[in-house]
Amino acid sequence: MSKALTLNVRVSGALGEFVAEKVGDDWLYENVSEYVRDLIRRDKARAEDERFARLKAELTRAFEAPDSAYEALDVEQVLQRNASRARG
Repeated sequence: MSKALTLNVRVSGALGEFVAEKVGDDWLYENVSEYVRDLIRRDKARAEDERFARLKAELTRAFEAPDSAYEALDVEQVLQRNASRARG
């Protein structure tokens, strides 16, 4: 398990007022930390959804391509290609 990360964030003005409106007895979040953790979780889920959508689009294009668009490679050719890509 990774080490906990402590964040210190100063929020003022309209942003501070917005956060204050989300926290308290009458709201969904008991404290600012809980609110920030939820925002981070939502952002993480959004980023994962975007990555999945890109992967799905790429796989859809690949499966729709005709067989003639592909070149058969043996293991050695794949290793050489990947090594040259890694070098830049």
